[in-house]
Amino acid sequence: MSALINTKKQKTNYLLGFARLFTGLLFIFSGFIKANDPTGFGYKLEEYFHVFHTDFLMDYATTIAIIVCAFEIILGIWLLLGLYRRLVAWGLLLLIIFFTFLTFYSAFFEVVTSCGCFGDAIPLTPWQSFGKDLILLALILIIFIYRDQIKPLIKDSFTQGLVATLTAILSFGIGIYTVMFLPFIDFLPYKIGNHIPSLMVLPEGKEGDVYEQVYNMKNVKTGETKTITDKIYMSEKVWEDTNWEIIGEPKSTLVKKGYQIPITDLLITDAEGNDHTQEIINNPYYNLIIVAKDLSKANLDALDKINKIATTLTEDYNLRIVLLTASSADESDYLSDKLHLISEIFYADLIPLKSMVRANPGILLLKSGTVVNKWHYNNIPDAKEIEDRYLSLDK
Repeated sequence: MSALINTKKQKTNYLLGFARLFTGLLFIFSGFIKANDPTGFGYKLEEYFHVFHTDFLMDYATTIAIIVCAFEIILGIWLLLGLYRRLVAWGLLLLIIFFTFLTFYSAFFEVVTSCGCFGDAIPLTPWQSFGKDLILLALILIIFIYRDQIKPLIKDSFTQGLVATLTAILSFGIGIYTVMFLPFIDFLPYKIGNHIPSLMVLPEGKEGDVYEQVYNMKNVKTGETKTITDKIYMSEKVWEDTNWEIIGEPKSTLVKKGYQIPITDLLITDAEGNDHTQEIINNPYYNLIIVAKDLSKANLDALDKINKIATTLTEDYNLRIVLLTASSADESDYLSDKLHLISEIFYADLIPLKSMVRANPGILLLKSGTVVNKWHYNNIPDAKEIEDRYLSLDK
């Protein structure tokens, strides 16, 4: 009888094993993808803070993003290794309940268009994110119910503690590093090697989104109502029948998803509102683009350093220095006078500036519209390095 009981106790729970493997790997993948760009994930968190009227958290968005990413990686690794099973089970359950609520709220009320679950690498719609979280919720419930059956792969308590500590250091370290420098992998349209002008137009042979207009029609004699598409309206020449009139505004409906132009929102203007976009991005010579999305929060020491580097380079090279910001002209002029900036100052919307470089300020080196390189203010090369690696080669 005791042998039978021991056999039952040792029986493998394949459902639990699958749930652990799938959930652990997905949490690690999701955490690493977002930890690659916590600043971008922080921007997504700011959208949620705005929706839930918790704007006091805005200044801490990036810090919270680092913590969330680290917890995902830690919980995923600990789950696979079987460490701290009860703590991990509770952590996973609380996290997935929270995420499921957020994605459902976003999808149902259409308040956030993308959850940022996998950063910019794999954009998901809110309903796709909600479906993914429902699957994870089911798997995590299995893990939670059978948490006492999880056996650690590492038996020694000292080694367990050492592995857990190293996991935590690695998980937090990745996020901190990419915030202080730049993402390891850039999934944004302004990444190194991309030709910006090409990403602002529909490529030849590609078709954009296809919409149809739907009209609400009413018969002025009988009172009958109906809805028709713009194609029917035109093909049947409905406008020629004076008995029918359009009621209200036509509704535009997406019928076919087409090619998505990567850059649709870049408009570079001067203080008077004149468009300089094409002039700057198509410059056949080198452009040093200083991106300072918000001058009130920019690192002024870094701006001063960049200005000195630019001053040195322009002594010997035909290098256009441009400062792009979403701040006001008054603020820009004040800072320009204070730091004696040599750059031309232009203005762009905050959203594309956030995508250009995850730093405030950051630098893009452009030539003929192509991003040659980009830097965070923490790893700006000196003038000699920029000259030797890029500018001197065109002399």
